[in-house]
Amino acid sequence: MLHEGNRGRKEGERAIVAKLSSARRDACYSALPPLACSAMKFTHLIEINMPGNPLLAPLSREQLWRGLVLRAERPTLFLLGLDNCEITARTTDTLSRRLHFGALVISDQVRYQPLRQVHYHVPRQNDIPASDLHMTIEEPEPGALFVRFEYDDHLGADESQEQSFYNDFRREAYREADIDTIRMIRQLAHEGQLDTPLQ
Repeated sequence: MLHEGNRGRKEGERAIVAKLSSARRDACYSALPPLACSAMKFTHLIEINMPGNPLLAPLSREQLWRGLVLRAERPTLFLLGLDNCEITARTTDTLSRRLHFGALVISDQVRYQPLRQVHYHVPRQNDIPASDLHMTIEEPEPGALFVRFEYDDHLGADESQEQSFYNDFRREAYREADIDTIRMIRQLAHEGQLDTPLQ
């Protein structure tokens, strides 16, 4: 039987899962704290250029890269559940940010490997364990672009049946958020907003 404290925590996690699952664009890797002692590693790949689909205009590697950078620099364009993002520090290839999701405030760091990878790191804070998200551009042959999304909360415990159930919701929320990220990048590219370096 669950203790009262654990039951309250589980109910809070269910509410977060339900909110993110019912509002796809509100989903964000850092808006959903992992279940305590519930490991989750998750990787998926999104194809960017599809030569056989005339409805999708191809993106260049530079356009795709600028879109991924824009997601880090101006995340409110991509995440409707995000109220505000403060950039608290910046170097040539890193950002430190504070993300405001209502009363929930999460600090994270972003590191760039130009034209290749954006790495988000959430350090342990309050009840939120450390976690990482890598968005990596892959090009197995010229013009064949993919983005690999890799999530890792660094918890080594095996999943229980209940934890597996909630992690399935988390994975689906992350996947839908990533699909929406690519959809927004396509829209911005179509509007000509990714044709020149970001200011």
